[in-house]
Amino acid sequence: MSPAPSTEDRLAVIETCTRMAWYADQRQWDRLAGVFAEKVTLDYTSLNGGEPVDLTPEQIVAGWREALGGYDATQHLITNHLVDVGTHTDTAVCTAAFQATHRLATPHGSPLWTLGGTYRFDLVRTAKGWRISGVVMTATWADGNQHLPTLAATPR
Repeated sequence: MSPAPSTEDRLAVIETCTRMAWYADQRQWDRLAGVFAEKVTLDYTSLNGGEPVDLTPEQIVAGWREALGGYDATQHLITNHLVDVGTHTDTAVCTAAFQATHRLATPHGSPLWTLGGTYRFDLVRTAKGWRISGVVMTATWADGNQHLPTLAATPR
């Protein structure tokens, strides 16, 4: 087991992960790109199937703008952070629990779809601070209207 990270590093890592969720929920797309490293591996296979993908921050923002922008609101809560900063390296891993609620008014069915599970964030230290270089989202439960993602992607 690695030695405990410094309080400064631990807080900076958690802050970076929290900003990812906050900027996405607040639709602050320009700021969202700033939390990511130049190349990011995204793994949402527990939800969508397929394979992990390597993307640029701009590609992530474009995809999330399209996927999340169709909802009336989203709220991604991230908690129970466990931070491990590599010994004598500029890398870190943050694992955390999440609950993500998506809201879309619809004439049929519940307006809410909520997911819960865990995130694993891989981070690198850069001249601008900690940046996310990988995200593995593992959905372990869902509740509500599972058709909301399709409805949110449909132009209104």
